[in-house]
Amino acid sequence: MPEGVPFAERGPFRRLHVLCAACPKAFFSSRAAQRCDARFELMSADQPLGDALNDAAELPRVSIVIPAYNEESVIRQCLIAAIYQSVPAHEIIVVDNLSKDRTAAIVRQMQLEYPESPILLLSQHREQGLIPTRNFGLDSATGDVLGRIDADSVLEPDWVEQVQKAFLDQSVQAATGPVVYYDMPMRRFGLKADDKMRQLMLKLAKHQYHFLFGSNMALRASAWNTIRSETCRDEKDEMHEDIDLSLHLADHDLKIQYCPQMVSGMSARRLEDSPRDYRYYVTRFDRTYKAHNVKKMALKAPMVVFFSVYFPAKILRAIHTVNTAQPVRRGGQ
Repeated sequence: MPEGVPFAERGPFRRLHVLCAACPKAFFSSRAAQRCDARFELMSADQPLGDALNDAAELPRVSIVIPAYNEESVIRQCLIAAIYQSVPAHEIIVVDNLSKDRTAAIVRQMQLEYPESPILLLSQHREQGLIPTRNFGLDSATGDVLGRIDADSVLEPDWVEQVQKAFLDQSVQAATGPVVYYDMPMRRFGLKADDKMRQLMLKLAKHQYHFLFGSNMALRASAWNTIRSETCRDEKDEMHEDIDLSLHLADHDLKIQYCPQMVSGMSARRLEDSPRDYRYYVTRFDRTYKAHNVKKMALKAPMVVFFSVYFPAKILRAIHTVNTAQPVRRGGQ
C-alpha cells in the first residue's frame, strides 16, 4: 500500500475484497506481492533466466477500459481494485461521458495519489451513450487484450492474471467470467449461482453462442478491430451491448471462452429500478436477439431467471442495506 494513503481510504478496499471472498482466489495486495515473489523464485530455480523472460514476454498486455457517466459514488473503489492486481494492468482507462458530477475530478485525484499506476482519463463528449463511450475506450486502448468492465465493478485481485492465462490459448478471441454481487447477502451462494447460470446458458445454446458480460469481459485487440465497424450503434438504447458484441464475434467465428476463475464483483443496484424499468432492462435480451435474427428459444432463459428473482432479491437487498447501515453497538448499549 503506498505511503500517504489514509487508513480510512484503505478500509473500503479491504472490505470490498472480503465481500468478494466467495472466490477462493481472493487475496489482499500484500498476499498478491508474496505470491508474485514466490512464483518468480520458483520459476528462476526451475528454468534459466532467459527462458523465464521469454515466457513473460509472451504474456499479453491487458488494458482495462471503464466507461463512466455520473459514477462518483463507485469509481474510486473500481479503480483501487484495478490498481491492486497480482499482475499489473498495462493501462487503466476511464472514459468520462459528459458526467455532471465529480467522476472526472475523482479520477484526476487518484492519478495524483497513485502516480505509479497507469490511470488514464479520457473524455468522450461527442454523444451521450454507453456504446459510443465503450467504443472510444476500446479504440484508444493500446494493450494486446482489451478488458471492459463497468464503473461499479470491483475486480478480484488476480483478474488480470486470469485474463492473461485465458488468452495464452491463441484460439481464444474473447473471454468472460462470473460476478459476485458485493452489496447483497449470501455472496458465496450468489457467486456459485451466477456461475451455474452462465454455464447452463452455454448448454442451452449447445455451445453455439457464448455471451460476454459487460461487467466482466475482455477481447483481443485484433478481434475488436475485426468487428468494430460492424457493432450496432443502438441509438434508441434498446439492446444489450455486450450480447450484440458477442453476436458480431460469432459472425466471424471468433471464439469466446467462459472462464470461471475470471471473477469480478459488481453492484446489484439494478434492483433499485422500478418494476417497469427493470422489465425494460430484461427485455433487452429479446430485442437484441431480434435485431440479429436469433430465434433459439433456449436463449430466453436469462429473461425468465431475471424476472423470477426480481422481487425476492429486491427485498433481500433492502434488508441487507438496512442491516449494514446500522451502527455497531458496543458495551451492551
